[in-house]
Amino acid sequence: MAATVKKLDSPEMNIGERLFLFEIIKGMLTTNRHFWRNWFRRKDTVTLEYPEVKRPYPARWRGLHRLMKREDGSVRCVACMMCSTNCPANCITIVAGEHPDPKIEKYPVSFDIDLLKCIYCGYCEEACPCDAIRLDSGTHTAPDYTRRSLIAHKDEMLARGGPSIAKQGGRSL
Repeated sequence: MAATVKKLDSPEMNIGERLFLFEIIKGMLTTNRHFWRNWFRRKDTVTLEYPEVKRPYPARWRGLHRLMKREDGSVRCVACMMCSTNCPANCITIVAGEHPDPKIEKYPVSFDIDLLKCIYCGYCEEACPCDAIRLDSGTHTAPDYTRRSLIAHKDEMLARGGPSIAKQGGRSL
C-alpha cells in the first residue's frame, strides 16, 4: 500500500517576519522592563546573600550521611550490605570484618560513600535493619576540588552521628 503525500503551501513571510524584527524588539522590551524594575525596586529582587543569610532547609530534606553509635560507642552497622545492595547509584562500599563480641556477627572495617555518585534518595536509610545510617544531619555536601575528598569515610560519618535510641536486634519477648 502506497502512502499518500499531501503538499501544503506555506504562506509567504514579509520582510519583518523574515528578519524576526518584531520578536527581537519584544525580547528587548522584556529585558529592559526587568532591568529597570530591578534597578529601582530592589524589594522584588530574589537574590539571597548566601554566606551571611542561609535559606532554611525543608523538614524532609536529606543531608549528609551519618552513622549511628551503640551505647558503648561502637558503630551500629552490622555490615549486612543491605544499604549497598539497595543503593540505585551503587555508591556505597562496605568491607566487613569479624567482631570481637560474640553477640555481634560482623562490623564494617571500612564504610565509604562516594558523595559525587550519591543521589540522596534515602534508600540506604530505609533498607538498614538496625538503624545504623541516617540522612538527617542537617548539613549539605560542601564543594571541593578533588574527587578523593568527596568520599565520606566511616570516621567522618561516625563523627556526624550520635548514639541511637532505637532498640537493636528486634523486639525482646
